[in-house]
Parts: sequence; structure tokens; C-alpha cells
Amino acid sequence: MNLRMAAAALAFALLPPPPAEAAAEVQAIETPGGIEVWLVEAPEIPMVALELRFGGGASREPAELAGVTRMMAGLLDDGAGDLDAAAFEAAADGLALRFGASAGRDAVSVSARMLTETLDESVELLRLALTEPRFDADAVERARARQISSIRSAGTDPSALASRAWRAALFPEDPYGRPLSGDEATVARIDRAALVAARERALDRGDLAVGIVGDVTPDEAAALIDRLLADLPETRRDPLGPAEFAETRELEIVELDAPQAVARLVQPGIGRDDPDFFAAVVMEHVLGGGGFASRLTQEVRVERGLTYSVSSFLARWDRAAVLGAQVASDNARVAEAIAVIREEWARMRGTGVSEEELDDAKRYLTGAWPLAFDSNAKIASALAGFMSEGLPPDYLVTRNDLVEAVTLEDVNRVAARLLTPERLQVVVVGQPEGLERTDGGAD
Repeated sequence: MNLRMAAAALAFALLPPPPAEAAAEVQAIETPGGIEVWLVEAPEIPMVALELRFGGGASREPAELAGVTRMMAGLLDDGAGDLDAAAFEAAADGLALRFGASAGRDAVSVSARMLTETLDESVELLRLALTEPRFDADAVERARARQISSIRSAGTDPSALASRAWRAALFPEDPYGRPLSGDEATVARIDRAALVAARERALDRGDLAVGIVGDVTPDEAAALIDRLLADLPETRRDPLGPAEFAETRELEIVELDAPQAVARLVQPGIGRDDPDFFAAVVMEHVLGGGGFASRLTQEVRVERGLTYSVSSFLARWDRAAVLGAQVASDNARVAEAIAVIREEWARMRGTGVSEEELDDAKRYLTGAWPLAFDSNAKIASALAGFMSEGLPPDYLVTRNDLVEAVTLEDVNRVAARLLTPERLQVVVVGQPEGLERTDGGAD
């Protein structure tokens, strides 16, 4: 990298990013090739941040090859076209191109940062990675070893084991119940042909979202995207149906020799398209998402000293959503921590939240929103995410209005509707005392 390019890259890293309000000018453009792009022009520094989100993800991979989508994504920058891994890395370094890909349950994401000065060359190198990855034998074996090492490490990590167990328990017949990395047996089956098929299955313009932020005009952005993606197919696949939750709930105990037990309590959640979604966001913040002030922290940690950390979470995918809580406690006291969480679930369901709790939650949620976009790369990623979820281009600046519109009646209505202690799937990893596997009932 020459001094000018290095200086530009350093300046990009140090430049204060525009706040969410400054990114209000999201331009929805369509390329000559028919690809929709959301663009925020930011000419302050000569760089471009790009996010591509290809729909489908690991949910479409064969069960016997679980983990292939993740491995494929990790190999996209490990040689392409006539460039082996070392030559490709040298070419990217020479252009100051930084990019990577990751596989999720519903999408494969590609993120890139490029200098305006070398934009054409960077786009060509990125195009090569997306359309002609080599999947050389030595690179595949390195990737396989890394993935198996990660799987083995997760097998001794209480949090990873708990997450894997509750997904498998809630979605026993659905790809959402499988680990993204697969297991040792499925990863061992992955060969070059499986990786090629995974790329063809995942990198498709039929379900694509694109966000760009940086020193580029609408016309330049349109030309860039068409040049980058023109060689990818555009296949309209039938959408996968909603994921089905397991009909029964059991306490599941995963034995692990550890001084503490890790517990997850999870139930069906609420989707983005539900009219009560933002009321649920506010409610969950009061319940356990609000840090030290949350009800779970006050009751489980402050009042009883059962844990150092307890929290709740809302998780959403394309075909399902969950609401849950997580806690770690001594093996001798985790049963009590779980009981208190259940009590708080029921208490909020019965009595709702107070006006003060509502105001505090809304103040935090609206104040923290701009802080989530502290770089152009994060803004580009958010734009692609919003597009993929069917949100409007101005969501970045209108989201806080939706939070502010939530009323006390809204929150208490959704608490009564959503919180169902009897539907909690409970998973405990460790050697918990005073807990026995029990049937928790049907949905």
C-alpha cells in the first residue's frame, strides 16, 4: 500500500462517523441491471463501505452437510480466479481492500471497505471472489481444521452448549435447530463439490439487499454494483415456511463439570411485522434488557445475590422469533435463579410495567440508537439489513418515532399477550442441584 493510500485508510479509521440523523439522505436507486441499492453519499473521506446480504443462508443447506455454508463463506477470500491464497491476499493488501463474508441462518453477508482511488480494481477483485473462488485443497483442509477446532471448543463452553441445546429443543425438525458450524461428522463430508454447490446456492441475486456508504455518487454506485454482481444468477426460490416450535417443553440438563451452571429460558417471541413489535422491545428492555436497572437484574442479582449477570433477549430470524433469558449461577443456586426468572415473567405478565419504567426504557432505547452506527461500515450493514427485512429507506431516522409512540397500554397489553412462563423451554448446562428433567407442557 502506498503512503497516500495508507493515509486515506488511517483517516477513514479516525474520522468521526456521521450520526444516524446525518444519514437521513438514504437514496433508494435501481441499477440499469435491475438491482435495488440503498446509498448514503459521504464524500468526506475517499472510501466506500459496501454490504451485500444474500438471502437463504444455512437454512437451505443439506442436513448431512451442515456447516458447509459457513465454511464456504470463510473461503471466499482464500484465493480466486488465477490468484491462489497468497496472491489474492497480496492483491487485496495492495489495494487496501478489506472484505469478509459470514453465513447466518437466513443470509450470507459480504462486507467490504474500499478506497475511492482504487475502487475499480477493488470491485474487480471482489467480483472474482464472489464468482470464481478457488476452493483449493489446502485451503479447504485449513478451513475444515479451523471449523472442527471451533466445534470442539464449543463442546466445552457452557454458553455455547446452552445455545445449541435450546435451539435443538425448540426447533427439532427445522434447520434453525442445527448449529451453523455443523458437527464433526458433517464437516468431514464437505468437499470441493459441496462448497461449489453452496456458493451457487447462496450467492444469488434473487433475494439480495445492498447498502453502500461513502465517496460515491448514485450513478457510480449503480455501475459498481452491476459490474460486481452481473455474473451471479437471479433465481426466484420458493420461500421456506415458518419454523415450527416443538409442541412440548422439558427441562433439559446438559452435564458439564463446571463450578457454575448456565441456564437459558426461551419461548416463542414476536416478529418485526407484528403491530406490537415495538411495545415488545420496550417491555423486554424493562424485563431484562436494560442492564442494572432491569427487573431481572434487581431481583436475581441485587436482591438475592444469585448471579453476577442475568439478562433477557429478543431474537428474530426470517421464519421465527424467540424471547428468552440467560443466567449463570452456582450449581447449588441455579434452581432458585430459574424460579425467580419464572416469577418475574409471570409478574410482568400480570401487572405490566410502570409509567416510570416505560419512560426510562424509551429514553434509553432512543438515546442509544445513534450510537449503534459509529462507522460507515455499520451504516452500510444496517441499510442492507433494513432492506432485507422489508423496512423503508428512512427507517434509520424514523425508528425512534416508533419507539416514542409506544404507550403504557401498549406495553402492558403485549406483556399479557406474549409472556407465557408455561411455554418456557429451560436448558441448564453444568451440574445443577435440585433440578430434575420434567415435562413443561404443550404449546
